[in-house]
Parts: sequence; structure tokens; C-alpha cells
Amino acid sequence: MKADVSVGKLVATFGLKGELVLLHALGGKTDLKDVKVLFIEQQRGSTIPYFVESAKAKSNTETWVKLEGINTKEAAAFLLQKNAWMTETDFNRHVKPNATIALLGYKVWEDGKEIGIISEIIEQPHQVLCAVMVEGKEALIPLNESTLAGIDRRKKTVSVKLPDGLLEIYLQ
Repeated sequence: MKADVSVGKLVATFGLKGELVLLHALGGKTDLKDVKVLFIEQQRGSTIPYFVESAKAKSNTETWVKLEGINTKEAAAFLLQKNAWMTETDFNRHVKPNATIALLGYKVWEDGKEIGIISEIIEQPHQVLCAVMVEGKEALIPLNESTLAGIDRRKKTVSVKLPDGLLEIYLQ
């Protein structure tokens, strides 16, 4: 079992028994039913598995989670601001089709040419950036009103119209 998809961040503690608030991008309320393990990023590229004792949907973007072995508010505080990851199977079971993060793994196309596959979604206040490997280098492609031409969920493709020279910046 390995961490495949970053789904959010542990942003707060609540209660006195080590419960945490997971701020997620799964696109709707979820109680993480049947999720046995969350992987918590200790440092970039390194995660540790934590068994989920219980979880309860709080809102469309927050879920309360209780992790095995985290039994005090102080122990939970150690995990604050850490990214949470899921297995691809758990992610696919819980992500809503209209969630931006659901675009992970989609192929990006421009003018009939495949650019690459979305490996990461970075949500910012005014736009979404998609990390795509292009000729062995990571490129950040903005998805907004002026660049997004269409999404085909059946074919798992995203069509874009990029500003002239954008990809060349990353390929230098």
C-alpha cells in the first residue's frame, strides 16, 4: 500500500482526544467510509501511514478524523499543516466527478497534440494550475476562463489554448 494522491491538509485539532480536521479537495462531503489508512507527509516526498479509527463529514471541504495512536490534542498538533495522501483506490472511491482534483491523470491536449498527463493539481484563489511533465520537465499549466477549452470526462482529457510561449519557458 502506498500514498498515491494528495487530497488535502490537516488544518486544526478539535476536542481533547487527538481528533483532527482534514481540509480536502474531494469535491463534497465525505466520511471517508472504508478508508483504512491516511498517509501523512512528514517532509516533502516522505509519508507515514496512519490508521483511521473514525471519520465524520463536517462540510463539503472538511472531515473530522481520528487517527490510531494520536490520543491527545498535543499529539494531534504535531500533525498540523501536514499534507494528507490516500491510495489511488480510496481516492477514486471518494472523489466527486466535478472536483478539480478529479482531473489527476487526465491527458492535456492543445491543437490536437497531447502535451502530457496531469500529475498534480494546485488550487489558487483565482485559478487552478496543473503540473504536467513535458519532455521530462514539469510545466505548470493554468486552467482558467481564457485557457480552458474543454474537459471530456469520458475520455479523461483536458483541452487547453495556452498563451504563446508558455510551454517554451519550461523547456529551456
